[in-house]
Amino acid sequence: MQILLSVNAAWNIWNFRRPVVEALIADGHRVTVLAPRDDSVTKLENLGCRFLPLDMSVKGLNPLQDLKLFHRFKRIFRTEQPDVILSYTIKNNIFGAMAASKLNIPFIPNVTGLGTAFLSGGVLQKIAESLYRKAFSPLSTIFFQNEDDRGLFIDRRLVTRDQAQLLPGSGIDLERFAATEFPGESEAPIFLMIARLLRDKGVLEFVEAARQVKSTHPRARFQLLGAVDAANRTAIDAATVRSWQEEGVIEYLGTSEDVRPYIAAAHCVVLPSYREGAPRTLIEAAAMARPLIATDVPGCRTVVDRDVTGYLCEVRNASDLAERIESFLTLPQADKAAMGQAGRAKMAAEFDQSLVVKAYRDVMDAQRPTPNNERNAKSA
Repeated sequence: MQILLSVNAAWNIWNFRRPVVEALIADGHRVTVLAPRDDSVTKLENLGCRFLPLDMSVKGLNPLQDLKLFHRFKRIFRTEQPDVILSYTIKNNIFGAMAASKLNIPFIPNVTGLGTAFLSGGVLQKIAESLYRKAFSPLSTIFFQNEDDRGLFIDRRLVTRDQAQLLPGSGIDLERFAATEFPGESEAPIFLMIARLLRDKGVLEFVEAARQVKSTHPRARFQLLGAVDAANRTAIDAATVRSWQEEGVIEYLGTSEDVRPYIAAAHCVVLPSYREGAPRTLIEAAAMARPLIATDVPGCRTVVDRDVTGYLCEVRNASDLAERIESFLTLPQADKAAMGQAGRAKMAAEFDQSLVVKAYRDVMDAQRPTPNNERNAKSA
């Protein structure tokens, strides 16, 4: 089969979808990635993918730009004639689904997050819901990464219960993210947050919680690992990050292609995000047997078993986050390590990447593509 993967950034495929891509290539399929070009393209090509550049804006809704994107998808899909399209990220899911339906090409979207427009209320939310309803109604399968998002789409009648299938995020390679020994009790406790430096990820709450905790536990260290994403409207600028460093409240680690050494050195991984699909950083940390502290929001609570694999705190509440960190600091060393081991067991049982690969294989087997000659006749 010729399989096309559509996404708003090539790095998304490399970082999060690689197990699916590797499995599809191993099965003998031809895989093409359609995305804006970035530094991950060479890696994807070395993996065995073909790459097609996609011109698109990833920012909010713009009727003229989005109409052009729809026609761009339709033109590319007609030219490429893939047997099936796997899609990720909001605009690719919505406008890609519309274009694929016009051409009778099987289309399988993965709802990895809902986006600001969907959650904003008012007119923008109504527009977003209308677009989702129109785009997804002809599809037989839509993947969701947490039960909250799946339930929300069903309750608002954007999809049917039969269409909506649940995946364990992007899955995790349990060998690559192997459990590591818990740091020694004599070491200064390290709380690590891995995320793009965006307000929506809860960075401001993390910093304020660090201030509060350090006032009573001055040895505690708080680290930020992630890109300063100036293109995002909720981005935190580099000058602000420098001011936190100068204050001594935060250690900024920059970016890294391999987060494993940072997770291994940490005592606890923190993500105070406002909402997630299935947060990769928490899944990776739990796989490496690290306790978690995250907000009690969709996505995060799918990964964290409260008081078993970590703690959940109130969203947008730095003081409550600080209290959860304080609670963690008071635990005996053996209990902290046990919390991490419980997280590892949960990842092995529920988030193994083989579960995601199998789900895609099953859906593609069930959706045998329409022969190209029939599809061409319909789209002519």
